[in-house]
Amino acid sequence: MLLKSQTIFSSVSGLKLNSKSFLNPNFTLQFNSISSLKVVWRKDRNLDRAIQNDKRYKLCARVVREVLNEPGQVIPLRYLAKRRERLRLSVTVKTFINNNPGLFDTYYDRIRPKSDLVPFLRPSNRLRNFLEEEKRIYDENEELVVSKLCKLLMMSRYKVISVDKLVHVKREFGLPNDFLVNLVPKYSNYFRLTGSPGEGQSFLELVEWNPQFAKSVIELRAEEESRLTGIRVRPNFSYKLPPGFSLRKEMREWVRDWLELDYISPYEDASLLDQASREMEKRMVGVLHELLSLSLLKRVPVPILGKFTNDYRFSNAFSSAFTRHSGIFYVSIKGGIETAVLRESYKGDKLIDKDPLHEIKDKFVELLEEGWRERAEMSRLRTERFKKDMEAMATRNEELSEQSCGEEL
Repeated sequence: MLLKSQTIFSSVSGLKLNSKSFLNPNFTLQFNSISSLKVVWRKDRNLDRAIQNDKRYKLCARVVREVLNEPGQVIPLRYLAKRRERLRLSVTVKTFINNNPGLFDTYYDRIRPKSDLVPFLRPSNRLRNFLEEEKRIYDENEELVVSKLCKLLMMSRYKVISVDKLVHVKREFGLPNDFLVNLVPKYSNYFRLTGSPGEGQSFLELVEWNPQFAKSVIELRAEEESRLTGIRVRPNFSYKLPPGFSLRKEMREWVRDWLELDYISPYEDASLLDQASREMEKRMVGVLHELLSLSLLKRVPVPILGKFTNDYRFSNAFSSAFTRHSGIFYVSIKGGIETAVLRESYKGDKLIDKDPLHEIKDKFVELLEEGWRERAEMSRLRTERFKKDMEAMATRNEELSEQSCGEEL
């Protein structure tokens, strides 16, 4: 399963022996510097497959967004064909349309008055039905979307984030396309737009701190376990190395001691923490874990997370934490892009910790698969028809041959 390996050097500065716990000064831990320790990156085929399985879905979603963003949600086929490279299509647009029936209807119209009729694309009835379903799911989960947006702001250093950054990551966290236009004004008790909208200098600011939102997934999980068992459960990370993965003794000891550190909530004030301290490392991993937990697929491309380095007080080498904590995260390089994956949310290549908004993706995949089944059935019928035609032709040729032989006799 784990074939490819690559040695990566990771380091955490400021780790000292006999260090005091940040939240419990009476508790002493033994820490070793890991500046000289090797952390081996190993390929996880299951998690890579999970990313690969979404490739076709993401491509279709990208083309659909391109058409829906056009005025009137229609576009001449040749205009879309010119964007093939930007859409990262490996086939022609016409072939893509044929391979994915059910997404668009083709009709003929004029680009300009008196010009020739040319093929246009518009959303099919099935796609329009999906868009209505998408709106229903967003409406039913509006409180969840609001809490996500609040949490993203609550974890940030100044409780304010650039609008451009939030728009860039809206699909990663399942935010609706119109969240700035409809959701933000509706919940003015939580959000306020500041700066100069339209000039790349606008920001979304948190107005009110909701204590109910200030609990991480890890803290909520510990509370639930405490309720079920009647025993106080200490919040901590779920740490499980994949099969075939092992750590050197020095690294195992460091991980063991690091896990014994008190959990630091990503919603706690971290302004007094030393950027190079082990407590800041614990807090940073907590923020990364919470961000991935809030994401739709429990995975986010590392470059996207890197856009929030200043907002969440990540170190410049924050991405090395994903490899250093291989029992919590996995970094896939599938498709030439580093993607951070939350291990606990997957079983094999299947996402088991599904966000309620994931239903939107499920509905879209159903739409695609319905079209693929129809295409396969049409292909099967064509093949059968061709086979029958060939058999009929062979029978006819045989009859003509026998008739010819009879006449000669």
